[in-house]
Amino acid sequence: MKVLVDICVVPMGVGVSVSEYVVECQRIFEAANLSHEMHSWGTNVEGEWDKVMAAVRQCHEKMHEMGAPRCNSTLRVGTRTDREQSMQDKLDSVYSKMGI
Repeated sequence: MKVLVDICVVPMGVGVSVSEYVVECQRIFEAANLSHEMHSWGTNVEGEWDKVMAAVRQCHEKMHEMGAPRCNSTLRVGTRTDREQSMQDKLDSVYSKMGI
């Protein structure tokens, strides 16, 4: 099943800046060949359910390997069975209605 997730991974106990941890999650999504788009408060990721969830797990594992004693993720998950729809399809639909 295809899934579209919005994930915000938060390593805890590592100080105020977490950009080096964000970089590692981006690398994980890239290495998994998952379509992903970082935004200011997380990352949108799309792909097959098992592949996406495996990457989410890898992000948590990497945070701990990097020294984070705790790691929390906020995950919004969307699936649909009536048709395939990519992240770009969703954006294009809204932009077209805005006349952009």
